[in-house]
Amino acid sequence: MIEKRPTILIVDDSPANIQALAQLLAGDYQVKVAKDGLRCLELASADSEIDLILLDIEMPEMTGYEVCAKLKANSATENIPVIFITGKNAIEDEVYGFELGAIDYITKPFQPIIVEARVKTHVTIKRQSDTLERMALRDHLTDLYNRHYLMDIAPKKIANAQRHKNPLSLVVLDIDHFKNINDQYGHDFGDEVLIGFSRLLEEFCRKEDVVARFGGEEFVLIIDHCDAASCVAKMKRLCADIEKLKPNGITVTSSFGVTSLQEKDTGFDELFNRADSAVYTAKADGRNCVRLQE
Repeated sequence: MIEKRPTILIVDDSPANIQALAQLLAGDYQVKVAKDGLRCLELASADSEIDLILLDIEMPEMTGYEVCAKLKANSATENIPVIFITGKNAIEDEVYGFELGAIDYITKPFQPIIVEARVKTHVTIKRQSDTLERMALRDHLTDLYNRHYLMDIAPKKIANAQRHKNPLSLVVLDIDHFKNINDQYGHDFGDEVLIGFSRLLEEFCRKEDVVARFGGEEFVLIIDHCDAASCVAKMKRLCADIEKLKPNGITVTSSFGVTSLQEKDTGFDELFNRADSAVYTAKADGRNCVRLQE
C-alpha cells in the first residue's frame, strides 16, 4: 500500500507567499492553504491529518501569534507542529513564538532549501511521534483502542456528559463461544475472526464514539449523546449485523450488556459493572442478544 503523503497547511495573507511555498512543497506533500487565521483554525480543527502548519505572523484581524495560541489551547489541534514564517526578525519576536508553542521560526525572505529541510525534519518527527502514540493506545491485533486508552478517556467522556447533561451509554460485548472457535480452528483463525469483528464495530459506530478491545474477546463501546433506549435499539441492529458477518465463513454471534449514565454515577467502574452484569444476563438468556441494566 502506498503511504499517504504528509499534509502541510500554509497560512499567509499574501497570495505571492502562498504560491511560492506551495510550489516549493507540492512535490512531496499534500498542500492546503488559508489566507487568514480564522480559516486556519477551521481547517486545523476539521482535518485530523494535518502534519504541519507554516504560519505567517503579520495578518489582518488575527495575528499568527493569536492563531498559534488558539491552536495550542484546543485539544484537537494542540499537537500540530507550527513553524512561523515571517518578516519579523527580532530576537524577542522569535522567543515569543517559541513561548507560544511553535517548534521553529523562519524569517523572510526565506531560503527554499532551508524551508524544505526544516519541514522535512519536523514532519518526520511528527510522524514518528504519531506512530509511537498509536502503538501505545491501540490494540496490536485489531487496531482498536486498547484498555489503557479506554481507562484514560472514559472519565473524561463521563465528566463531559455530566457537565453538559448529555446522555451517554456504555456497552460491554463478548463474542459467544470464542474459545470453541480457537479450539476448533486454531488461534490464527481466531485472530482473523477478531479482526473482522473489530472492523464491523468501527464501521457501525460513529467517529465520536469509543470502540475498544478490553481483552480477549471482550469489547467496550462508549456511545455519546445516546440514552438507554436508543442504545439498546442500536445494539440490536449491531447484534444482527454481527450474525450476518460470517468472518472466514463461520457464523459468529455476540452477547451485549447495555447501561446508561445516571446522576448518581461517580465513575467508569459503576457503568462497566452494570453493563458487564447485563452481559451475563444475555448469556443466561441464550446469548446473541442485548440486555439492559440501569
